[in-house]
Amino acid sequence: AASAPKPLPSSGPKSLREMPHPLATSSSEEMGPALTPSPDLLLPRSIADKDLSLPNGTPVDTSSPASSSSLLNRLQLDDDFDVETRDLFVTVDDPKKHVCTMETYITYRVTTKTTRAEFDLPEYSVRRRYQDFDWLRNKLEESQPTHLIPPLPEKFVVKGVVDRFSEEFVETRRKALDKFLKRITDHPVLSFNEHFNVFLTAKDLNAYKKQGMALLSKMGESVKYVTGGYKLRSRPLEFAAIGDYLDTFSLKLGTIDRIAQRIIKEQLEYLVELREYGPVYSTWGGLEVELSEPLEGVSACIGNCCTALEELSEDMTEDFLPVLREYILYAESMKNVLKKRDQVQAEYEAKLEAVALKREDRPKVPTDVEKCQDRVECFNADLKADMERWQNNKRQDFRQLLMGMADKNIQYYEKVRVALASI
Repeated sequence: AASAPKPLPSSGPKSLREMPHPLATSSSEEMGPALTPSPDLLLPRSIADKDLSLPNGTPVDTSSPASSSSLLNRLQLDDDFDVETRDLFVTVDDPKKHVCTMETYITYRVTTKTTRAEFDLPEYSVRRRYQDFDWLRNKLEESQPTHLIPPLPEKFVVKGVVDRFSEEFVETRRKALDKFLKRITDHPVLSFNEHFNVFLTAKDLNAYKKQGMALLSKMGESVKYVTGGYKLRSRPLEFAAIGDYLDTFSLKLGTIDRIAQRIIKEQLEYLVELREYGPVYSTWGGLEVELSEPLEGVSACIGNCCTALEELSEDMTEDFLPVLREYILYAESMKNVLKKRDQVQAEYEAKLEAVALKREDRPKVPTDVEKCQDRVECFNADLKADMERWQNNKRQDFRQLLMGMADKNIQYYEKVRVALASI
């Protein structure tokens, strides 16, 4: 009896239907911190309420701002990471184009500053291309299967961008790669992974790729979890709720992404028409001297409106869409970790059944069953911790994203108002 396996933790006797959905605007019962919907993303019941306030208690003035002062100035963004206590800083910058006989590619400078004992030097600077970042992510998935690995930007050209060597595309990818490394750097486990250390420090990364990391110590390696096609009976309720949350979250973000792309497309089409519309007034003013001044004023006004709309579309394309896509990929990454957790639990349940059938012959639980149970518990703890960390990052990122988007739109309409008033 002393060696019998411990029961797996569960969220209690509640059925899944009784549990509040993570994206619901109201809930009858409290859920754990990892499953609590982001309060800053919930819409108020009535926009006409007078005492609206932000999640941090800051009161919201629902009247239109008198000037283009940033809405972000009204909101104190939470910062989970104290700069003074961090000991590892990584940045991605200085993209360079390399033209070879066989291929053309872009490399990025990865600069590392650290005080950690695992590093031989306090500062490193190496150049990496996209496939090196892809190699790092694959290695992290192999060696840290219980953890959520941040997503990389899609390898292929983003919709609407034709030239993958264009300055706009390269800059968008640089920002995404920089965020990818910063996500890893801020993780309490992934940042100590030996593959990550090599990625940041090795002058010749290809040598390590070919050797399969044979020269590195295996202390940092985790066992790859290989299952034998076991089928999970049912997820524990808390993980079923996480899976339900991720499905709905991906669906909603995908819808927002498609609509945002359509809005940007329509803005650009309108911009083409607007650019043809303005010069007509200048031509007209040249034909009628007595009307030239007001007609030139209209033409200049339309030109200013064009510039303002172009800036708004660029902000949406470069700042808004990439965050949506990153979190869609993030949700897929979390689903993959959830599937691995299910596979390990299914393996554990199958082995437990096999032991129960042979209990008369072997009263003691085999070591491999206990190890499998340890893996399940490790998966559960790591996944819940990463889910909570992901939710915190999501709150912060979307708060900044949505407030920034509102601010950019206000600035656009203020520019249009000023241009029209000039007539």
